[in-house]
Amino acid sequence: MSLLRRSSPSLSADRINVSFEFFPPKTGDMETQLFESVSKLAPFNPDFVSVTYGAGGSTKQPTLNTVSRIHRETTLSTAAHLTCVDASREEVDAVVREFWDVGVRHFVALRGDPSGGIGTRFKPHADGYANAAELVAGLKAFADFEISVSAYPEKHPESPDFMTDIDMLKRKVDNGATRAITQFFFDNDTYERYVERVRRAGIYIPIVPGILPIHNFGQVARFAGMCGASIPTWLAERFEGLEDDAQTRSLIAAALAADQVMDLVERGVHDFHFYTMNRAQLVYAICHLLGLRGRAPQAEDKAVAAA
Repeated sequence: MSLLRRSSPSLSADRINVSFEFFPPKTGDMETQLFESVSKLAPFNPDFVSVTYGAGGSTKQPTLNTVSRIHRETTLSTAAHLTCVDASREEVDAVVREFWDVGVRHFVALRGDPSGGIGTRFKPHADGYANAAELVAGLKAFADFEISVSAYPEKHPESPDFMTDIDMLKRKVDNGATRAITQFFFDNDTYERYVERVRRAGIYIPIVPGILPIHNFGQVARFAGMCGASIPTWLAERFEGLEDDAQTRSLIAAALAADQVMDLVERGVHDFHFYTMNRAQLVYAICHLLGLRGRAPQAEDKAVAAA
């Protein structure tokens, strides 16, 4: 049943927990957009917000600055992404200390994309962490961090098979990961089959669905092709002929994402991670459709909007 035909969507609001992902801005205008988005979404009281991180620490300072400002000016729990691409263990550990000093206690630990780009071969640094499992162990050796890691309902594009992929997830969990956030997907049956595989492998941490609102279908389709996520035919058909109609695209995207989440709620899922692309309006509309209603902004939140 479509969400839009439900008589009381708010009845499900207490069954839904959300988190939001942002990326560090590259310009002053992008920084303004980012913090306007943080301010607009903060009233939904997310479990946490996360900020992404570039290969080899290429965005370390922007990520650190963004995390620091969110931590300083809001009441939001903030997680920093961390990768081990093109960096020694000593260099990664130094970055961890910097995040610790600004109050970060939650990391999203990722191996990271190859420095040559998606599709090229990953080469571990000679003195670095070879993969995300080793990075998780290094973080746990530093402090008892909360650690989220990635999961792939359609398997990681570099994994030869699901067994290899899930074995890597198990290694991350054995080393201390407490949550997995999935690559985005659009077929909920695919997610459900993946969770069944994971549970059969003895992995019992939360597998949080990563939800990607479709701001631009062409861009999402291209990115999906690079990272091994499939685009169902029915989904592509929903956006046919709308290349020059951004308003209608947004309406359809909000309804589709909200329906996807509500279907997952009916299957027993309650936690959702939204890839915001630093744009609040569509994510805000989706959360509203789901019956979520935000608290009034606190003083710290207002400081972000006024900055």
